[in-house]
Amino acid sequence: MAFLHSPALLLLLFLSLPFSVQSQLSLDYYHKTCPDFAQIVHDTVARKHATSPITAAASMRLLFSDCLVGGCDGSVLVSSNVFNHAERDAEINRDLPGDAFDVVTRAKITLELSCPGIVSCSDVLAQATRDLIAAAGGPSYKVELGREDSLVSKVSDVEGNIPKPNQSIDELIKLYTAKGFTIQEMVALYGGRTIGFSNCKEFSDRLFNFSKNTPTDPEINSKYAEALKKSCADYEKNPASSAYSDPVTPGKFDNVYYQNLLRGMGLLASDHALVKDPRTKKFVEMYAGNQELFFKDFGHAMEKMSVREVKTGGKGEVRIRCDAFNSIKH
Repeated sequence: MAFLHSPALLLLLFLSLPFSVQSQLSLDYYHKTCPDFAQIVHDTVARKHATSPITAAASMRLLFSDCLVGGCDGSVLVSSNVFNHAERDAEINRDLPGDAFDVVTRAKITLELSCPGIVSCSDVLAQATRDLIAAAGGPSYKVELGREDSLVSKVSDVEGNIPKPNQSIDELIKLYTAKGFTIQEMVALYGGRTIGFSNCKEFSDRLFNFSKNTPTDPEINSKYAEALKKSCADYEKNPASSAYSDPVTPGKFDNVYYQNLLRGMGLLASDHALVKDPRTKKFVEMYAGNQELFFKDFGHAMEKMSVREVKTGGKGEVRIRCDAFNSIKH
């Protein structure tokens, strides 16, 4: 029975095994079933970016929340079903502008008219995010397609799965490495904050309550700190008060975010932490001096992020509406 161990038979047995989840994705997944997919998403993104440039940052944050919490399956888009909507907003979407949801919804509506029941909401989010980043001046990386949308979305899945503004570098590294990312990939992904913003409440302690004897974090650039204090003077009365993560080129996707960090102009405690630890500082310095390298590494990290724990092969569904499951589950 030695033939049972022959290389040819082993190869045949291997080929007969089910494909991995990622192998079921492809760049031209909708080539035959929805040939206008890419153009429809691109046109929707172009219109939205022209009227609301902040959509790129919002969409990127939405994609990160989706992929880091339960895999890239559109869970974050759901506004009804098995958990309280208000709770979900409080945990995931409290800082996500409606622009990100709007661009996905608009693209999905048009796609349903062109090719009903074919394109998943999670694919729309992944493609739209890439196109929005490119529209803001960033890299245009590859987006594999064929994701299915989740059948469930739980607020209990959020805690501990997305980074917080005041986390230490050890906590950030632990979170990202547990999700399968290297430290360098984590630093590259943080560069997406070059077009982001944060609410004043997320960094107010660094400005007004750093310590008993020192109200302002002494490691913040002094001129930058004074400007932030003026912008956030009434943050307790005005929860919408915010500041750009990159005050120098806030609407342009570039490597200035890293240059700012080296000048003491990191907005969040987690931003500043990247230059405090030698494990991450070396990558900050590298990307600050080489935008081309940053774009390349960011693109590769986003390709990896956008296929994290996707659902295929009937493990999910193609939602008709992105904010609701096709059938209510009890």
